[in-house]
Amino acid sequence: MKNGIILFAIIAFALNLNAQTLTPEVTSWVINTNSQKGYGSILSNVQQVQYATTNVYVSATCIPGYDIGPWTGNPNTPANQNFVFKITRNPQKNTGNAIATSLGHTGVWSNGVSIFNAKDARSYNNAGVWNQNAIYVEGISFDTCLGHPAPNGEYHTHLNPRCLYNDKDNATHSPIIGYAFDGFPIYGAYGFSNTNGTGNITRMRSSYAKRNINTRTTLPDGSTASNAGPNVGGQYPLGYYIEDYLYTNGSGDLDDHNGRFCVTPDYPNGIYAYFVTIDSLYNGEYPYTPGPTYYGTVQQGNMGPGSGHNTPGTGETVTTYTKTTGIDMLENSNTINIFPN
Repeated sequence: MKNGIILFAIIAFALNLNAQTLTPEVTSWVINTNSQKGYGSILSNVQQVQYATTNVYVSATCIPGYDIGPWTGNPNTPANQNFVFKITRNPQKNTGNAIATSLGHTGVWSNGVSIFNAKDARSYNNAGVWNQNAIYVEGISFDTCLGHPAPNGEYHTHLNPRCLYNDKDNATHSPIIGYAFDGFPIYGAYGFSNTNGTGNITRMRSSYAKRNINTRTTLPDGSTASNAGPNVGGQYPLGYYIEDYLYTNGSGDLDDHNGRFCVTPDYPNGIYAYFVTIDSLYNGEYPYTPGPTYYGTVQQGNMGPGSGHNTPGTGETVTTYTKTTGIDMLENSNTINIFPN
């Protein structure tokens, strides 16, 4: 009887500790638990999630568990990126100058695939003013899941990852489908109509819209562009450039970062959350994913050339997150594993 009481106490303690520590940024990942392989016989989805008090480390190949390809006109092929992304567990609103979502990965989907913003790294006459919209310019090379590989083999999407979740389910609040590099969650296209978690489920509307212009001589803020762009039409339809869009506060559900502070099923006390944006026909709606700037502050190690290869456990003790017999348990060298794998 005494041993039974002790065992019960250990279980209760473990579950209580688990409930306190295993928050959505730890548990929302699509973890490959049986060595499944995807494109190119590469291990798919997320291989490992480790967490400490301050950070979560997500190890992934950047290959999803669903079929991808082909990529019309794109000579690149996906390759194992061996990423270890670092996500803060204590995201903070940025009170300084806005941080732009840079070229390359700006966050990571819950299956370990990279998120890119709307830009494609090119501008009109290379002047750095009229920046091309990847959805318009590169869209022909997107596969049916709306992704394609970069020159380095990094498979990514610039917009709604429609093979990751059911983007046609407009009766249910969308799940967390990723995290931006400022640590705030990204949801699918649908949320509560009211920010306090009440009301019907509704498609989240972007507050950006195409400008009413025929010539490209002014920027969205009304200032004169240092270099004029091509006239609207023909090869350069409205929306071809990022500067073709204007943000109008309150015109949609989301702010200029493509998110809002709201109650969600995962955060009943409220959280700042990004949403992917699509129109009524399920086509991407600018800015598509978090951006063009982050809401929060961004940690080093995830952005820029060669980034995404963080080292867990530098100055902090990490624990590997696993799922055992339907119950999330803690497993590390100092934890008693009560339930067998």
